[in-house]
Amino acid sequence: MTHAGAWVQQIPDIIRELQARWSLSLSAPLHGVEASCSCVAFAERPDGTRAVLKLGMPHMEAAHEIQGLRFWDGDGIVRLLEADEDLNAMLLERCEPGTPLRELPETEQDIVIARILRRLWRKPQPPHTFRPLSVMLEHWTAETMASAPRWSDTGLVRDGLRVFEELSQPTTDDVLLATDLHAGNVLRAERAEYLAIDPKPFIGDRAYDATQHLLNCRHRLIVSTDSTIRRFSDLLEVDVERVRLWTFARVAAEPRDVWDEQTAAMARVLAPT
Repeated sequence: MTHAGAWVQQIPDIIRELQARWSLSLSAPLHGVEASCSCVAFAERPDGTRAVLKLGMPHMEAAHEIQGLRFWDGDGIVRLLEADEDLNAMLLERCEPGTPLRELPETEQDIVIARILRRLWRKPQPPHTFRPLSVMLEHWTAETMASAPRWSDTGLVRDGLRVFEELSQPTTDDVLLATDLHAGNVLRAERAEYLAIDPKPFIGDRAYDATQHLLNCRHRLIVSTDSTIRRFSDLLEVDVERVRLWTFARVAAEPRDVWDEQTAAMARVLAPT
């Protein structure tokens, strides 16, 4: 049985334990949400507070989600109400109505995501448990290298890996990043117009945090590469060339199941000249 399969088998017992410990009324698990690596269900506390119970599948990128939620403490992101780090379980503030930001046009998404990221970008004071972004990129590099026989453009992938290594060197300007903030991970709420969910925190370069939203705007990124990157970089107040390099590296060298010529062509458009 795979690690993921063993985790899935434990979910019913974990839910029963948490339901009793936190005195929760639960609905059936949610469907159609951004929860491919988690089990998520609506919950209600005894005082009537409406919440969300989330069980995160243990994986490298989201290992410090609970610690990140504690650090941000609801500023631009959902509040953590209860947590069990050993079970990777969270009781979270429920965003209502919970409409995903992706229902708005992409140019409006740019403004909201930039505003949230600027709120999240802060320096944690030591001691803390957050890992440098280079740890995630080293993990990605190992996965990508293991796929070398399937690369469609060897030179392009190696250029992307080199950019990963160069840009991930630590600086005194590094902050805590969300790393996976896109329009599917931003929900309309009552306490604030929109709140982020599902952070994958690492310490690193602000410009990296532009990439996930840009990559989710794939058509616009292909047909209007320079203007799309510059607009979002300006909204974030980060260096446009670093954003372009990070985006190139992800398209060229991020691990994936299929190494196709279409993605390689997109990487060539983004490649530094």
